[in-house]
Amino acid sequence: MRILLAIDGSVSSDRATQLVRSLSLPPDSLIRVVAVQERFADALAMSWAAMGDAGTSTETEDEAGARRLREAVARAETELARPDLAVEGYLLHGRPGSAIVDEAGAAGADLVVVGSRGHGTIATMLLGSTASEIVDHAPCPVLVARHHHLGPVAFADDGSKSARNAESVFTSWPIFLGEPISVITVAEVAVPVAAGFTPGLYDQVLESYSNSADETRREVQDEAEGEAHRLADAGLDTQAVALEGDPAAEIVRFAADRKIATIVMGTRGHTGLTRLVMGSVARNVLLHASCSVLVVRAPK
Repeated sequence: MRILLAIDGSVSSDRATQLVRSLSLPPDSLIRVVAVQERFADALAMSWAAMGDAGTSTETEDEAGARRLREAVARAETELARPDLAVEGYLLHGRPGSAIVDEAGAAGADLVVVGSRGHGTIATMLLGSTASEIVDHAPCPVLVARHHHLGPVAFADDGSKSARNAESVFTSWPIFLGEPISVITVAEVAVPVAAGFTPGLYDQVLESYSNSADETRREVQDEAEGEAHRLADAGLDTQAVALEGDPAAEIVRFAADRKIATIVMGTRGHTGLTRLVMGSVARNVLLHASCSVLVVRAPK
């Protein structure tokens, strides 16, 4: 495997490093550790401390930032070093999100791993702006790390083509062998409100709803069991779990209740993880889950 690990020296990127270190990678895998230096916005490119006392330091903000990032890359290289792995460290320059996405494409990465929060000044509630941009545009699956280990794993399966793309990582990547995997499907069923129905009609509507809800429950149960059997045939430790309710909320709740370390999800989008392209379920899971989330995009 070829893994691109993006770090910035933060606690969240340290957690991402620990997660990569825990993976059971095949021999001769390559881990490329990168950090990205953004140019200091001050017109003089100097720290105010340096301006106040030129005798104490002549290091500019750019130079200090580059030094800190090189030190972070060197620490990660040391932590990840193993006889059967190749580990490379690089300092890139530019906008972090764009630089990491470009590097993933140039390096032919199979997986990008990034921390959930960084040092950026713009961030969403639970997902740093750099991580969000990488998930939006990376040419390969992206693992947003919030735990220092991979399993237990939950695979959110909705029976779609994007879920089949996500299934492929389980069968082609050896990192999931030995990890317990829960295949989750969610039935969206809601009792129709009685308001507005003429007398007697609501009973008919409720009966029709009941039949439809039962059919939906059977379908998601069959989907969970079928997927669990396919993964079991590939040598993985699986169980089927059929839930009911709002999909994103149920997936997040299940992950919290069962101490899931990583949720794996597919996305339909070819151009990024946006609310319209990806869909609200995957977006909400990525934003609100307390565990790591692996987003597998549809191939372009």
